[in-house]
Amino acid sequence: MAESHRLFLDARAVARSLPWPALIDALQRALRAADVTAPPRMHCELDPVGGSAPVLLVMPAWSAGLGVGTKLVTVHPHNPRLGLPSIHGLYVLMDAATGRPLAVLDGGELTARRTAAASALASRHLSRAGSRCLLMVGTGRLARYLPLAHAQTRTIDRVLVWGRSPAKAEETANALRTDGLKADVALSLQDAVAQADIVSCATLSNEPLVRGDWLRPGTHLDLVGAFTPAMRETDEHVFARANGVWCDTLDGATTEAGDVIQAIAAGAFDASRIAGDLARLCREGARRADTDITVFKSVGMAVEDLAAARLCIDRHGHDAATP
Repeated sequence: MAESHRLFLDARAVARSLPWPALIDALQRALRAADVTAPPRMHCELDPVGGSAPVLLVMPAWSAGLGVGTKLVTVHPHNPRLGLPSIHGLYVLMDAATGRPLAVLDGGELTARRTAAASALASRHLSRAGSRCLLMVGTGRLARYLPLAHAQTRTIDRVLVWGRSPAKAEETANALRTDGLKADVALSLQDAVAQADIVSCATLSNEPLVRGDWLRPGTHLDLVGAFTPAMRETDEHVFARANGVWCDTLDGATTEAGDVIQAIAAGAFDASRIAGDLARLCREGARRADTDITVFKSVGMAVEDLAAARLCIDRHGHDAATP
């Protein structure tokens, strides 16, 4: 295959090369292998622009089988005023044996798809096998990916979409219907939570949206937003009621995840009650009763990026070489 075919993969090429079933399985294999090195991500505040402080995030990871990869992400809070996304990113993948650059991939699409796939992977182990109704809280980019990914591991025959803007919720529901899911707008968040088997949250909220008192026994919560200590998508009663709390990384959950940090600060939860991380969940599984309330808290980790990037260029290379 010519080198030019895999030098840069844009968002469309990344999406085409990362179908949900293959991506979910690739993440599970990487997490079970336990041979990936992933140092803590570097968080650099840049010089203020437009009255706000942009951030550079650097997330490296490497293994002999997957390669050497680094994700570079910039977060510029003032960008919406310029008509631009707040977050931009690139992923660079190199050969582990030689250091030869293999590909540069669109970081936004890679991140969105691996995030949704990680949530679906956790749900494979934590949600009830008979889960059929999913509530999507949020209307951003991930709201169009998370239900599709969850539908790979559970027979989701109904999706409810709730957002602060009913118009955006309708747009999200329309997009999901186009992708083959039966989706409707939820006007009452409390009523929708009471109907859902799986509640997936992907918002930028700083105030609790989902209340622990609303949850019925057997619900699984997938918490993707609240990636800073000041943010939260749930109140502390969610964690007080939970029978099993899992996270993608223990360090991330206790230093970055606002839902967990604020529940601990309120005295409703203790870090010792975290059952384990996603790698342990993939290796050992989890026992749950049908009445258990389970929580998966995601903040993102470099192992997921590396596994997704490797799968992406492997599949892209195969597709490009196939007439």
